[in-house]
Amino acid sequence: MAQIFPRWTTRLPLLAAVVVVAVIVGGVGFFWYYGSPEYRNVGYRPSQPVAYSHKLHAGDLGIDCRYCHTSVEYSASAIVPPTQTCMNCHELILTESEKLLPVRESWATGMPIEWVRVNKVADYAFFNHSAHINKGIGCKSCHGNVAQMEKVMQVEPLSMGWCLECHRNPDPHLRPLDKITDMKWQPGPDHAEFVERVKNEWKVDPPVDCSGCHR
Repeated sequence: MAQIFPRWTTRLPLLAAVVVVAVIVGGVGFFWYYGSPEYRNVGYRPSQPVAYSHKLHAGDLGIDCRYCHTSVEYSASAIVPPTQTCMNCHELILTESEKLLPVRESWATGMPIEWVRVNKVADYAFFNHSAHINKGIGCKSCHGNVAQMEKVMQVEPLSMGWCLECHRNPDPHLRPLDKITDMKWQPGPDHAEFVERVKNEWKVDPPVDCSGCHR
């Protein structure tokens, strides 16, 4: 009796099994990476070489953001504070703390602490901290209330769509310049009047064309 199916069809079950396994593994890998907080950014909360608490320093102790992030008002970068900034206090405070051992070692050796960056705009986009700070955009608008964070995490996507949403309507985010780092500040009943006045005084006109961020 003649063979109904060609000989190569005997390999179909094995081929089907390989395809199914590849799809499952690929699908799991895809969602494992692209669905992870690190990829999605929001919720990304890496461990740091030193268990630094923003809640303690910026919240309970009320230390202004600019004490550590010194260049935020005049530079594109907010900078990660050097060990010197930590030692301004900890040369006298908690000098035997085991948690601060990496800080003391960094101070003694001159090797910087390898902090893990939490918030980062894509390399193909230009972001200037000072341009936002000096136009009345507070730290909280982008970084969330860090004064309540034991361990800092990213709270906004920092995506193009998210940036454009604010550039097209910055009004809800504008605040007095002396309240830039105030995590408790809330707009008052006269906020609309304040916005109308300062938008003219500070020349608030965020770019919405491509060249504004992609240079």
